[in-house]
Amino acid sequence: MTPETESLLLARLVEEGQSEGADPLTLRAIAEEASELGAARVLERLGLADPGARTDIDELRQLLSAWRDAKRSARDAVVAWAVRIVLALIMLGMAVKLGLMPLVRG
Repeated sequence: MTPETESLLLARLVEEGQSEGADPLTLRAIAEEASELGAARVLERLGLADPGARTDIDELRQLLSAWRDAKRSARDAVVAWAVRIVLALIMLGMAVKLGLMPLVRG
């Protein structure tokens, strides 16, 4: 669900509760409390409810960033070497085509 849909659903539930005699403030407080309990339950299930979870997430983000940087560097190095090999082959082909191989051999 999108936040807009959730907001509309909550508003509709508050209106329904209000029509049945419940106080809108009480209904909103119940919804907020249920949301917080649900969020706490999800964090607990994911193993992120302890005080060190924030540090763990930060470390994971740094590790992921380092992995991405390493991948990018490796890709750049492979591309650079491929370009060098292609250029060397082009130069070798030109040397053969122009008959310069005897000069290279000495």
